[in-house]
Amino acid sequence: MKLFKSLNFWVASTILLMIGYAISCTKNDQVLDLGTPSTNELYSLKTSAAPAIDGSIDAAWENATKLNFTATVPDPGNNLFSGYINEGYKGTLRSMYDNDYIYFLAEIVDAEKSVKSAPWYFNPTTKRWAQEPTARTFNSSGVMTREGWGEDKLAFLWNIDNSTAKFNSQTCYASCHIFTPYVDYSVTPAVPKSNASSGNHYTNGVNEKLDQWWLHPNRGFFFDNMDDNYQDWAGGPAVTNLVGGSGNGRHFDDLVVSGASTTWPFAPTYTSDATQGSFNNRQNLKLDDTGSVVTVPLWVVPNESNYDFIKVTDTLSGGRAVKITNVSSTGILTYVGGTIDPSVGTDYQRIGDPVTGGIGAKSIPGVIIAPVLRGRADINCVSIFTGSGWIYELKRLLKTSDVLKQDIDFTKGKDGDQLADQPFGVAIFNKSNYQHAIKPNLLLKFEK
Repeated sequence: MKLFKSLNFWVASTILLMIGYAISCTKNDQVLDLGTPSTNELYSLKTSAAPAIDGSIDAAWENATKLNFTATVPDPGNNLFSGYINEGYKGTLRSMYDNDYIYFLAEIVDAEKSVKSAPWYFNPTTKRWAQEPTARTFNSSGVMTREGWGEDKLAFLWNIDNSTAKFNSQTCYASCHIFTPYVDYSVTPAVPKSNASSGNHYTNGVNEKLDQWWLHPNRGFFFDNMDDNYQDWAGGPAVTNLVGGSGNGRHFDDLVVSGASTTWPFAPTYTSDATQGSFNNRQNLKLDDTGSVVTVPLWVVPNESNYDFIKVTDTLSGGRAVKITNVSSTGILTYVGGTIDPSVGTDYQRIGDPVTGGIGAKSIPGVIIAPVLRGRADINCVSIFTGSGWIYELKRLLKTSDVLKQDIDFTKGKDGDQLADQPFGVAIFNKSNYQHAIKPNLLLKFEK
């Protein structure tokens, strides 16, 4: 079953996560302008004055028509989006193009800047380190127990070479398949499975591909690039008796099919990704080297305050970060050259309200970040948080150097015409993990 019928999930439509670096940006005096009437069509203005990709709305954008929209969190009916359902996030899109590049400007209303992902804190009651949840948590009565510590994100999804027929009418729903019961033939006798704990995204045929532009704050954000991904068949529903099962067709650009698994459902395997993007800042250590195994941070920047990420370069020889080598039964972390006693003060603990409160100034980042490379770095993007929302500004070549059919070619229409109309969808994440609002069935039109 497609997400279109069951979930409206839409990480399939989460493909442009335009949340470039904003941590040290100072352009916070800009005012979001969201007054244009809503439409489903975005007109890309032909320009001879390309905008500077710096997160500042310069004069080049004044004549570009705005698409005003509200993205809404759908109700999938399976509790996956509980706590977010029916929330609406407002924004506008503008676009321009020249002979080489296409440009986009997005303005998203948001009262809070959220770029930390699962930061570490110390629980003085349990004497253990833990990570904040990446989405809101609730008790059995549906009462929120902790605000989420996920990221603000924005994503776009495009149809590559008009290969996915259903995309023209369904956009993101054309590749979202989730939670459909299936028969597991990996065991004897075969047993039905609900598949209610995972979400899969893939197209409906071996020749169908979608271009997913996706930028996380912790994946390219710091380096002014978006994470360019694609979606493909990945075995999908046509794998032996598998309908919406384990097939996952979301991949980073540059990855290709390398073979197939040797066991049911014999899904394709893919080449390995290079070291890039983001990684969990996490490791397992024994308490006092001999006791039970616990999970703790892997890297820390000693005495650093209010930092959102640790860069991979910080972990190299001579870098600012040091590796944690030991944890005591009272939570004291040891690294070469020193220790951290999280029970002294609240620098490493939760502060304020237990549900909506913050974390101490020296809380340890949950991720290690590195720039995306090669095909994943096709899109230049800069983001600014203004205090009342995000301004995302980006550019990409109309036609990239891609030879793997993992990027949309804006110069190629379905009938060979240049700069043809392109259907697309948008997703907005608000301090969350996978929970997001969607705005499907949009159409990009080029001013000729």
